[in-house]
Amino acid sequence: MMAKARQIQQTCKIIIATAALGMLSSAAFAQQGANSKSFVENFDSLDRSFWYVSDGWNNGSHQNCTWSKKQVRVENGILQLEFSEGKAKDRNYACGEIQTKARYGYGTYEVRMKAATGSGLNSAFFTYIGPTDKKPHDEIDFEVLGKNAGEVQVNQYIGAKGGNEKLVPVAGGADQGFNDYAFIWEENRLRYFLNGKLVQEVTGKAKIPSNPQKIFLSLWGTDTLRNWMGAFSYTQPASMSVDRIAFTALGEDCRFPESVLCTLD
Repeated sequence: MMAKARQIQQTCKIIIATAALGMLSSAAFAQQGANSKSFVENFDSLDRSFWYVSDGWNNGSHQNCTWSKKQVRVENGILQLEFSEGKAKDRNYACGEIQTKARYGYGTYEVRMKAATGSGLNSAFFTYIGPTDKKPHDEIDFEVLGKNAGEVQVNQYIGAKGGNEKLVPVAGGADQGFNDYAFIWEENRLRYFLNGKLVQEVTGKAKIPSNPQKIFLSLWGTDTLRNWMGAFSYTQPASMSVDRIAFTALGEDCRFPESVLCTLD
């Protein structure tokens, strides 16, 4: 009897260990291809081996500008993404965007930026992966819509399904000074922060992206998405300014004093 009991106990341990390994394997599988190397980018220069500069194309008919490398520059430690008149292919405006060449997974994503002013414009800090990368559309967003720069919209997409928008007030206006935007992405929790304050918390795997994503900074405009971004009205060139962007892999300590990770309890 004792031998049989020990055998049953050992079998149970194997079953539990196998189940745990299966769960770990599932989580690990979802994050395959992720770069786990943390970084802090202060834009002393623009490293083209790290950053891809969008140039010569657009995201679709909803976008009234063409991405142009001429709209991307680094000056005095600040990345400037610009929107201005300039005929490019079938668009009358040019706009700026950069994205990481690598894909990143669970961890803390942070940016210090000043949004552009102007109805119909979108100043965005986000992560994205999608069909062009042969992956489902997953995305995590901070977007300042120029029609009301007193707010920032947070949102996430899971398998191309969105509908998770929340508007968060930005004291003084997101286009009037630099503000810190951050999100902490974990397997079962996603938290959004504005200037160090938690403004949105999402729990449950069904509402949280799982695929590693590229990190984007972009400024673009639209003539058609009026209900969302406002009626487009161009008066002068606009600029989105970025002082710093960083990624800290899950489980690592904060990498700079202003990081939201330095202030969490």
